[in-house]
Amino acid sequence: MTIPADEHSPDERNERWEQQEEAASSATRDIADVPAVEVITTTAVHLMSAAAVKLGLADEPNAQDQLDLDEARKLINSLAGLITAGAPEISDMHARSLRDGLRSLQLAFREASAIPDPIGKGPGEKWTGPVT
Repeated sequence: MTIPADEHSPDERNERWEQQEEAASSATRDIADVPAVEVITTTAVHLMSAAAVKLGLADEPNAQDQLDLDEARKLINSLAGLITAGAPEISDMHARSLRDGLRSLQLAFREASAIPDPIGKGPGEKWTGPVT
């Protein structure tokens, strides 16, 4: 078995590495300019979106094929922890809408489960309290 030779010269590889390093450094500088409230809420929205997809709630014809309750549980637990910990930092206005979205996901999870969790034991309920 022969290992194919690298198509790029050492100078080209160094140049690519320097470009990647510069891009990473630029991204770091960019994130430094973003307020914490925006980072927290954006992260929460990403978790919500991913959980909705795993619950089969996506606007796609085959959304039910993407149903994965184990993955949804992990995402909802993470979301609940983030919202609970971040709420004092992001203002009630932001936290209220995130809590509403989280509750909707928790209820959708309960509906999608063939064997529902006991009240207070569903995803995220450790942090939010029982959702019924």
